[in-house]
Amino acid sequence: MPTQNKDTSWERIQSGVKEAEKLITQRDYNSALIKCRQTLEFMVKQLAARAHIQEDGDLKSMIDELYQNRWISKTTCEHYHTIRMAGNKAVHEGYNNAYDATQAHHMLSQEVYSFSNDYSNALKGVRSRKSSSAGNSRSRKRSSGRQQEPLGAATILKLLIPILCVILLILIIRMIKPAPDAANSTLAPAPTETYEETQAAEPAPQETAAVYKTTTVLNVRSEPSTDSTVLGKLSSGAVVEYIESAGTDWAKILYNGQEAYVASQYLTTE
Repeated sequence: MPTQNKDTSWERIQSGVKEAEKLITQRDYNSALIKCRQTLEFMVKQLAARAHIQEDGDLKSMIDELYQNRWISKTTCEHYHTIRMAGNKAVHEGYNNAYDATQAHHMLSQEVYSFSNDYSNALKGVRSRKSSSAGNSRSRKRSSGRQQEPLGAATILKLLIPILCVILLILIIRMIKPAPDAANSTLAPAPTETYEETQAAEPAPQETAAVYKTTTVLNVRSEPSTDSTVLGKLSSGAVVEYIESAGTDWAKILYNGQEAYVASQYLTTE
């Protein structure tokens, strides 16, 4: 029976992801956001049950408790909250935004595979390996710090004596050695003009500019904000005339002869 329940849960989650994708293609972004939140809530309750966390609390509390007890990673926690908040706006405010619906579906698709691993770990009572490894790393650093002891004055003196002897020897050699006769000194030949001309003639290596493409259907906006005007859309796999980065989440591009902005996380380079 446990195996059958697990298979049924997995099928329900996959079905929720597919339904959200179908709603996006139908441009029903409000229903897509709600479906993403419903699927997320089911996933979180499955994890909470296996991690022996209270399931009757609100979704935000369950997500935070899963992260605090290291059942999910920090990135997963952030994605869960993003999907949750967008879904809440869709339920209570009738929110119907194409970009947020696409982003919520993209994050949900990513986290479904992480959920499979986290769910299996919860069955075994094993917390997130990322959090555990970070804790072990901090523990090793603290242990390493306790093992180090300050050097004593005698040890420092032993290290300085050979260095001082070498410096003193160099000074004595310079004082005893006579200065070279300027008249007899031989100047090194200057480099020939032919060599310099050859060096100047060599072409500088050229750098190949990166080609930016979209990984999904993207809204093109007038400003780096989801509240700004939508100037148009770019299809998946479209080549983008990239100008520069516009913060952590946006990229400035050239669109129809004018500057515009798209979400940088959905751009890839070749």
